[in-house]
Amino acid sequence: MSTIQIQDEQGVRIITINRPDKRNALNLDMYTQLTEYLIQGESDNGINAFMIKGQTDCFTSGNDVADFLKNSNLGPDHPAFKFLFTLLDLDKPIVAAVTGAAVGIGTTLLLHCDLVYADNSAKFQLPFVNLALVPEAGASLLLPRLVGPQKAAELLLLGESFNADDAYQMNLVNKIIPSDSLFDYAKTQAIKLAQKPPQALQASRKLMRYDQEIVRAQMNKELKEFAIRLQSDEAKERFQAFLNR
Repeated sequence: MSTIQIQDEQGVRIITINRPDKRNALNLDMYTQLTEYLIQGESDNGINAFMIKGQTDCFTSGNDVADFLKNSNLGPDHPAFKFLFTLLDLDKPIVAAVTGAAVGIGTTLLLHCDLVYADNSAKFQLPFVNLALVPEAGASLLLPRLVGPQKAAELLLLGESFNADDAYQMNLVNKIIPSDSLFDYAKTQAIKLAQKPPQALQASRKLMRYDQEIVRAQMNKELKEFAIRLQSDEAKERFQAFLNR
């Protein structure tokens, strides 16, 4: 069974992260699939919105560390960063439905989504500094804008987990939905978007993201620093400790 599944329904491409045995940890092949499915949907006139979700008990626990370290030569063509820049470049809106763990990329990708819904099981975390790394996906720029500089410092520098209520108070999620109706609710919202006049929808979204090139520049800065940090002794120590748990 594929670790990334898609279903196209009423103008929405529903993308499901499906690796429950590894808590939906993303490996490089999964990043490649995600990128391909987004690009395909972007060019398909029958698709007007995306929805990203995980399992009922987990969104994603972040990167598959062992797999990630096999290809630690970071650059624009690295599967993880191709995915992130694809998120940045999409014209069509994205809805996310978050349950359980949303760690690292599981939280930062939400900064590129238009509507985010979560249930009470959602647990968010940005543990980059804990792993001797730096933020990615433009989080060092987008998160302070969203939650304020002091709160962003707390989330990014301390790297502690926070719950759905915290995320709602910080405007990271639009609404907290009961677990048994979360996916249906998020899909309904995505279908509403897909039924809007597509050109007006995309033009409005673009106007709201007027500073896309500033975000791109910040993401490139993060990428360069991330690559340096990944080769550092302190990162190697932290990753080895993580793998030995």
